[in-house]
Amino acid sequence: MLVLVLATLAALAPFAIDTYLPAFHVMAAEFGTDGVAIQQSLTFYLLPYAIMTLCHGAISDAIGRIKTIKWGLGIFVVASVGCAFAPNVQTLWLFRALQGVSGGAGNTVARAMVRDLFSGPQAQRVMATVQLLFGIAPAVAPILGGLLLGIHWQAIFVFLALYAAIALGAAVRYLPETMTPDKRVPLSFAGIARSYGIMLQHRTFVVLITCLGLNFAAFFIYVLASPVFLVEHLHLSSQQFGFLFIPTVTGMMLGSWISRHSAGKLSPSRLLRWAFVWMVLVACSNVGIQYWAMHTMQSAWWLAILPIALFNIGMAAAMPVLSIAALDCFPAVRGAAASAQAFMQMLCSTLSSAVIVPLMWDSPLKLALTMLVMTLMSAVLLFFARRQPMPARMEIG
Repeated sequence: MLVLVLATLAALAPFAIDTYLPAFHVMAAEFGTDGVAIQQSLTFYLLPYAIMTLCHGAISDAIGRIKTIKWGLGIFVVASVGCAFAPNVQTLWLFRALQGVSGGAGNTVARAMVRDLFSGPQAQRVMATVQLLFGIAPAVAPILGGLLLGIHWQAIFVFLALYAAIALGAAVRYLPETMTPDKRVPLSFAGIARSYGIMLQHRTFVVLITCLGLNFAAFFIYVLASPVFLVEHLHLSSQQFGFLFIPTVTGMMLGSWISRHSAGKLSPSRLLRWAFVWMVLVACSNVGIQYWAMHTMQSAWWLAILPIALFNIGMAAAMPVLSIAALDCFPAVRGAAASAQAFMQMLCSTLSSAVIVPLMWDSPLKLALTMLVMTLMSAVLLFFARRQPMPARMEIG
């Protein structure tokens, strides 16, 4: 039950992002605006989410994990109701921003609590299990969103409010407080700034969280571009978003399974090596397939989606190893370290939403090239970082 509750908290973010994607065209018509204005509601969610993740972990280090979850998810419930009854797109942006401010609390605290409660290969297995369950959310969310759209687009945000309320109740009932008063770190903006300043000097930590962000963004660009990628390029309907999300999340779940079952049997460095080789090869193949499809004018929806699903196997296999290694760089303030991880991941996603995706979503080949560039950047960073001596961990106090 404990692992299930942690996964439920972590899954709130993808539900908040993916559930309303099938409703983009309907919401644009209802608000009398265009698809870009609705797409920017993703940016209004992701940017505050990324900024506040820098604070959620530090707050949980200071006041406790459970209290942080209570405040975060409580505000998220109110914001979701506000989105449901927004009279115009500007009001939607406002409440999406409030969702972003609060929505990262569950995800950030869940990461920290995994490392609080477990160690060694067991920590990798639990992190992979949480990710395995978390991976179901992007597949279920757009399908559920398509069904709820049959009622009304407002039903999507009512669902998000109910989901957050149930997750909050489960966290209070089943999760232990792992940040007891004797372990807590005083909260101050100066202290937070000092902590992150020290983290930025730790090259291993910076490389690990950057690789996490780039790997995830290489896949996530397709989630952000899905209203155009699926409807305009692959000619699928709003009720067929599962054609993208089910295969890609299946790949993510398989990668998580590989990471979980290799813990204690295969060294983390070797697993990372194979995962990165796999991702680069798949990303290259994706470019080749899209180039062929563009020049032959022949394509099939499954051929455009298969490389994304295969890529996610390597991405999900590497993610728990990178995440735990980053958390272990700062064992005394894992909440803040988890915040930095989530911030980098969401920063990459926010930049993708605001800048990269609107420039690239007019062509499947451009999206494939973007995936390849992000993957190569991550692989090169990790390769050169491992060739230089770096400290294993640093203390913040």
